Amino acid sequence: MQPRSFLWRNIFQACTSRIAIYVDGEIEDRNVGEKDHSKLQFRVQMLLSRVPGISIFPKVRIRVAPTRFRVPDVAVYLAEPAEQVFTTPPFLIIEILSPEDRWSRLTRKLEDYFAMGCPNTWILDPVRSKAYRYEGEAVCEVHAAFRTTDSRIVVQLSQIWQ
Repeated sequence: MQPRSFLWRNIFQACTSRIAIYVDGEIEDRNVGEKDHSKLQFRVQMLLSRVPGISIFPKVRIRVAPTRFRVPDVAVYLAEPAEQVFTTPPFLIIEILSPEDRWSRLTRKLEDYFAMGCPNTWILDPVRSKAYRYEGEAVCEVHAAFRTTDSRIVVQLSQIWQ
C-alpha cells in the first residue's frame, strides 16, 4: 500500500494537469469559463479589491471535507490562511456559472461550502445577467446588491453587470 502523502501527491498532480477537482475518491472535470465568465470574474475581483481588510483568492483549491476539494471562482477571507491548500472556511465564495454547469453539481458545491462553515455564497449567471445567494436551504435571487451577512461587503449589481 502506498503512503498517504504519495496518494495525495498523485491526486494533486492529476487535478493540476487539467482543470479538475477531487471529490470522494473521484476526479471530476471542472467546467472552464469562456470570455464572458473570465471578464465577469475579473470585474468582481476588481470590485472586491476596493474593500479594505479582505484577502481575495481566485481559483484556489479548498479542502471542504477530508475527501472533498473544491476550486471556487473567487474565495474571500478576512485573514489570509497560512496553508497552501486552504482548509479554513472562506468568508465569501463566488461562483460564476458556465453554460455547461449542471444544477445538481452546483448545489453539491454550495452545500459543501456551507457545511464547511462559509457564511456567504454568491452565484452569478453571466448568460442571463442574474445574481443569486445561497442561504443553506435555498438559493434566492438578488436584485439590487449583494451583501454579506454582516454587511461588511456590499456590491451593487449595476457595477457587476456594466
